[in-house]
Order: sequence, then structure tokens, then C-alpha cells
Amino acid sequence: MSERPTVVVTGLGAITPLGGDVASTWEGMLAGRSGITRLDDEWARDFPARLVARMSVEPTDTLERVEARRLDRCQQAALVAGREAWADAGFDPVPKSKDGVPNETVRGVDPERLAIVIGSGIGGALTMLGQDDVLEERGVRRVSPLTVPMLMPNGPGAALGLEFGARAGVHATVSACASGAEAISLATDLIRLGRADVVVAGGTEAVVHPLPMAGFAQMRAMSTRNDEPERASRPFDKGRDGFVLGEGAGVLVLESAEHAAARGARVYAEIAGGGITSDGYHITAPDPSGSGAARAMTLALRDAGVDPAEVVTVNAHATSTPTGDVAEAIAINAAIGDHALVTAPKSMLGHLLGAAGSVETIATVLSVRDGVVPITRNLDDLDDGVQLDVVSVEPRRLPVPVAVNNAFGFGGHNVALVVRKV
Repeated sequence: MSERPTVVVTGLGAITPLGGDVASTWEGMLAGRSGITRLDDEWARDFPARLVARMSVEPTDTLERVEARRLDRCQQAALVAGREAWADAGFDPVPKSKDGVPNETVRGVDPERLAIVIGSGIGGALTMLGQDDVLEERGVRRVSPLTVPMLMPNGPGAALGLEFGARAGVHATVSACASGAEAISLATDLIRLGRADVVVAGGTEAVVHPLPMAGFAQMRAMSTRNDEPERASRPFDKGRDGFVLGEGAGVLVLESAEHAAARGARVYAEIAGGGITSDGYHITAPDPSGSGAARAMTLALRDAGVDPAEVVTVNAHATSTPTGDVAEAIAINAAIGDHALVTAPKSMLGHLLGAAGSVETIATVLSVRDGVVPITRNLDDLDDGVQLDVVSVEPRRLPVPVAVNNAFGFGGHNVALVVRKV
């Protein structure tokens, strides 16, 4: 059997509560800034949780007005991040012919070897809820004919597939808050299996709306620290009381090392392994034993051929919920040990749901590239159940040859990715 292809990262793109691109997002993380603010919209006045982490730059600031109107907000975010990642990978913009079809002679990659995998936990909820209001208030003839393309969960991936003319498949992973990380794992497999040379992969989410927020609030999953927005998301801290809903997108360009070398592409890091498991425990609560999460990490390390002792840092899923953080800490101890430095970006970004795993994979890639582990904000008093070295106060600077990124989701989804320096 021939040796499987090495999968490398050649492009990064993001739009997040900390910045409108990767550079500003990464700078914000290293500075320990918070992207969380209080929600002052009239509809949120009586909500118990009135905190949000909105995108710091409106996607419509960079998109043309006509194209923005044809896309749900989550699709807009995916397109902004996808275009940045594509350009960052060194591919030329894809000019369209008069009929809108991408010009195949200038893209820099065979379209039949180009695939897309974009995950979203919820998809075009803003479109669905908004058009339902239109239907009830103004009647069927006022509903947009673009409603279905804008609300479908594969819409973000389809938008990027059309943007770049991908013909090796467009996929949509839908596994709640693990969606973005699962997209990267699937993209890695597509390249390893020889089904694509280049895959544009990541996650997106934009559901700041009364209904999702009310639902999360009724579950008592969200922080109610309304008077201290920047201190509300507190992963691993004894005073944590829930997550803060965020929005944004993170997209990576993955390709085989051979393909990247042939075109002289710059390489950030290798996606060396992935592990996917499920808890089979509860629809929303994590297994308190952490066994499913631990197995995902173990499978990812085995897939990468990495010993747990080699892992320098873990980018934790750590949403700032009372049960989830401790369960993950137990899992990290079981699968990797207590030697690895742990960071929890949701303390700054909020929880980007389906985009969390991809945005945080980008952060993990940059940790490996730059040799630095960002802090976890608001860690004043480490929970007694967390027996880990959680980075706080100042970033830690040291060589990071191997790192792990975790992403977990409602339904018991567990995804772990191993990132290795090249």
C-alpha cells in the first residue's frame, strides 16, 4: 500500500468577534482582549442572559451589496473568511465568465481536484426566522424566493463551491459545536483518500436572535454576568456560569504536501491526525467521565503517530459551563496527561458554535507556527476539579512542535485534531 499523503495548511481566513481577518483575530488573542459585549437590543431587555460576541466587522463591509443580499449572515461570514483563506494560500481570485462560471484556466488548481467542506451547527436560522415573520405579517407573495438556498445548512459550503468552482464535492458537516472541527477532519480524509488535492474547509455560525438565545437561556447554559461582559466567559474558573453566544467563521485551505510543494506554496503546519467519537450519553450534557472526549484525543494522536508526551499544548473546547469544563479536564488528563499547557479561547471569542472548532484550529496552527500559547481570560480561581496547567495572565512562549485542538457538541459529538510543525 502506498504511503498516505501528508495534509498541510496553506491558507487561513477568519472573521470573528476579535477581528475581521486572521491577523487581527490572532493579535487580539495574544493581547488577551475580549470580544464580548452587552446586548442592548430592545428585544433582549427582559432576557436573563444579555451578552453576545458579535463579529467585530460586518461581513457586508467587504461584500458587494447585491451578493450580500442573496446570502444568510452565516453564508456571508463563510464567504469573507473563505476568500481570505483562498488568497492567503496564494491562489489567484477566480474571475467569472459572462454566465458566472469560474474561468478554469486561471484558478491554480484543477476544479475536479478541489473540494469544499464547511460546517454549521444551525445554518441559516436568521433567514428562516426572518422569512417566517414576513410570511405571517405580509403573506406568501412577500417571501423571498431565495429563502431555501439561504437557510439550508449546506448553503455556506455551496456558496464557496460556487465561488471557487469546486467539482470534487461540496460537503456540510452538521455536528453542533463540533461542526467546524469535523469539517477539517473530513477534509483531511478526502486528501488522504486521494479524492481531492485541495480542500477549503471550516465552519461558520451567525444566530444572534431572540429564539436561539431564549432557548439557550432556558437551558441555563448562558452566562448571566450581564454587568461584566468582558469577565463573563470564564473557562475552568470556579465562578463560571455559562457560555456567551458568538458569531463568525474560520476557513482553512488544506492540500497535499506534494501539491503544495509543486506550486511553491507557503505551509503553516500539518494536520497530522483526527479523532471522532460520540458519547451516547445525553442530548446536551457531556459524559462527566470524559471518556468519549478522551477517546477522540487518543484516536487523533494514534492517527498522527504521536505519543501523548509530545503534546505541548491543548486548545480546549472549554465553553465556561460548570459540567463541561471539568469533564474535558478529566479527559485531557486521561488521554494526554497534565504536562500540556491548556488554553481556552472562548474566554475572549465567546462560543462561535459551528465555527468554534475551525477558528480555534486556526489559533492552534498559529500557536505551532509562532511558538506561543495564548492566555485564558478571567481565570481567577482554578476549579478544584481541573488538574491542568491552564495558561493565564501572560502568553507562554516556547517551541510547539505538536498541539491538539478539541471541539465537542450537543448530541455527544467529540472531535480532536492534531497539528504538527513542519
